[in-house]
Amino acid sequence: MTDDLGYAAGLAPEVRRVVSLVPSITEALAATCPERLVGATDWCTHPADLAVQRVRGTKNPDRRAIEALRPDLVMANKEENRELDVRRLRESGIPVWVTDIESVPGALTSLGRLFTEALDVEVPGWLREAAAEWGGPVPDPTLRVAVAIWRDPWMVVGSSTFTGDVVARLGWRNVFAEHAGRYPAVPLDELDRDDIDVVLLPDEPYVFTADDGPEAFHRTRTALVSGRLLTWYGPSLVGARRALTDAVTA
Repeated sequence: MTDDLGYAAGLAPEVRRVVSLVPSITEALAATCPERLVGATDWCTHPADLAVQRVRGTKNPDRRAIEALRPDLVMANKEENRELDVRRLRESGIPVWVTDIESVPGALTSLGRLFTEALDVEVPGWLREAAAEWGGPVPDPTLRVAVAIWRDPWMVVGSSTFTGDVVARLGWRNVFAEHAGRYPAVPLDELDRDDIDVVLLPDEPYVFTADDGPEAFHRTRTALVSGRLLTWYGPSLVGARRALTDAVTA
């Protein structure tokens, strides 16, 4: 049994204790098999009443705290977590399952494998709902958008990202989709220009607000959106299409 990177995880016959280092996957586990989730990062904010041991951040997990929880499996992600931490956890004898997600179909497939193969549970209802909501061909774009993720310097979503695929499946064209970088830094005047219909300003990783972000733009309309709906893969996908569309087209 191998993870998304082809690594043989060496799982126990029954995986009963799971630590998640990925907020999206933490939410997915909590919604599907909460009794198995024993640890999560400080950034795992959903569900709001999640009551498990915290093991610090996604980039600096507390390995001693993780080891003390005696997990059967630690969940990680290629983009969100460091290869060094994954390697050290494995060297300590803890199985780690790494996901590699750059698209909505990829997320649905990866999570489906996680639950049915690694955890030996049925495909959860929310995953079926998400597949129904986001299935089908990518529509022709109707809006030209950019997705800012930081300021000072300004950074945007570029190529080969989950968020970029979400944008495409909403019927929008990411003007930086062909950029060589996945999250390139760009001058503000490349964002604030007439040929972009709207710049999306999510509330994570940078917390854009009504008073922090929109005031920088004079030529391009901006829309404040939920970063969780735009960047998380899991139960947040259910209903995200309508919520994001409403936020941008209102």
